[in-house]
Amino acid sequence: MTPIVEVRFKGNRKEYFTWPSEDPLALHDAVIVEVERGHDLGRVSAVGAVATKKCGAACQGCSLAAGATSAPAPPAPPAPPAAPERRIVRRATPDDTRTAERLHEEEDTVRRKVMERVHHHALPMKVSDAEWQWDRKKLTVYFTSEQRVDFRTLVRDLAGLFHTRIELRQIGARDEAKRLDGVGRCGRQFCCSSWLPELRPVSLALAKDQHLSLNPSQISGGCGRLLCCLRYEHDFYVQTRKRFPKEGKVLRSGAGLERVLAVDIFRETVTLRVEAGGGDTRVVSLEKLKDEIARSGGDA
Repeated sequence: MTPIVEVRFKGNRKEYFTWPSEDPLALHDAVIVEVERGHDLGRVSAVGAVATKKCGAACQGCSLAAGATSAPAPPAPPAPPAAPERRIVRRATPDDTRTAERLHEEEDTVRRKVMERVHHHALPMKVSDAEWQWDRKKLTVYFTSEQRVDFRTLVRDLAGLFHTRIELRQIGARDEAKRLDGVGRCGRQFCCSSWLPELRPVSLALAKDQHLSLNPSQISGGCGRLLCCLRYEHDFYVQTRKRFPKEGKVLRSGAGLERVLAVDIFRETVTLRVEAGGGDTRVVSLEKLKDEIARSGGDA
């Protein structure tokens, strides 16, 4: 089987290619790869079994898609992912990497020029980044917008300005943070830019289940959306809370009828308030509460 290699480009963009040579590639090697309209330069980020596994996960079984039929097929053993269609042309030379570095130095100036043209055409879009293809046959402009944008006139304007093929690519706020990178409130590099394999949806329900503050400024990341890390411990909270009575529920315990005010899943305690009389409150361990409920005949 032809070796599969993961190659990363600017902005944490990654793609998969085949390497037809028997000379092994190493991590961070600069390589020239085939792209849609020419060649681009990237750096090797995974090789061997790791790259093959990641490639199969990224395309969700491209070998299955290649052999799909209209009739349902009987179950079959999982097949290895089909090799990517594009290949690595060669290792990059020092001159190649210097060319790429010069292009990256120009990209900030290019982005500012694109922003000027966007303002000239009064388009409701925010230009996030610009990326030259290594052979200068394509310029990709990344932008965010809260609405659909008709940028056909802008594309013609930019094509005349830069004399190359222009691709405008709309991305979301999370994708923008992944591309531009940064440091989170935890003091570490953004998860989406460093190790997070995919950007899964994050809802406010995740914060509610963990009894976190619902203040957006406290549970939002650098992208302005809810923190990706809200998902990390969510399953633990959900499973652990199943062992505790729900807050607001009335129980029959050793002190009579009591309402559950709060639970502490880490200390394994429950805060209760007596329904009758002065409404005294107490904190009891979960194990002791279960014993009291069992002796008192269960729930109210």
